[in-house]
Amino acid sequence: MNWSAALPTFLITFREGVEAALVVGIVLACLQQAEQQKLHRWVYLGIVTAAIASFAVGLLLNLGIQGLQTSEYIYAPVFKQLFEMGLGVIAIAMLSWMLIWMTKQAKFLKAEITDAVKNALVQDHHAAWGIFSLIFIAVFREGLETAVFIVAKFQDGLTPVLGAIAGLGMAVLIGMLLFKWSIKINLQQFFQAMGVLLLLIVSGLVISALRHLDAAAVAFNHINPTISYTCGLDNTSCLLGFQIWDLSGILPDRQFPGILFKTLFGYTQKLYLVQAIAYLLFWLIVGSLYFRSLRQPTQLKTVPNA
Repeated sequence: MNWSAALPTFLITFREGVEAALVVGIVLACLQQAEQQKLHRWVYLGIVTAAIASFAVGLLLNLGIQGLQTSEYIYAPVFKQLFEMGLGVIAIAMLSWMLIWMTKQAKFLKAEITDAVKNALVQDHHAAWGIFSLIFIAVFREGLETAVFIVAKFQDGLTPVLGAIAGLGMAVLIGMLLFKWSIKINLQQFFQAMGVLLLLIVSGLVISALRHLDAAAVAFNHINPTISYTCGLDNTSCLLGFQIWDLSGILPDRQFPGILFKTLFGYTQKLYLVQAIAYLLFWLIVGSLYFRSLRQPTQLKTVPNA
């Protein structure tokens, strides 16, 4: 079993899960202070419903890929690669936005959630629906990002799913430490460290998304060989320019430790010019925006006792 495939999903789910746990913990604390414990069940219902919805989305996406893989339609291999590339682009956009947005909005998180809970409680008959909607949206957003990432990076095997379950369990533990046992944790340092790791993982998706795009071109060329006689032959690239390195004999990406670098950071034993340029552009744009947001003061150093 390739346990290295569990590490990226563990880190993604752990980070996303802690963010969701913060929202849930703050909502439960607000309800406790307002003596509205009867609404706690709507919090738990929102968590369960959002988790099921996230799993359903991931399952549907995976079934779509499997359907294209087994389809007898002549252009199915092309569409499969394009579909996987599209998922990769969506995962890159969602996770990058989440990292930058969460870092900028962290200092307003508790106040915004507290106001949302107060507004829901004022609505009397619709209070339960308001609490449920708040939790569902928060948890489903994190779950959707995780589901898209898992399907974009992995399609086969249960190892990535096990990593996601472990990450979720660790996030629940952090939430209990914060809100049930009142343990103080420096969340600012946690999110900063996890943010850098996630940037490394997401930057790897840039490499794999372009690989799928090139694979689609190769598949199309095999169906229509008259277009190009050299595209895809002898491991040449169709769309990615000339090859920068070939480390298959030194650090193959299907053996340890290469497979670990591949699953975590998108390492590839054969790197092409367009992939290298896109990778650098990702760090210049998204990386610079993220590190710039870290310089803004936040109030996530600790969570006050509920």
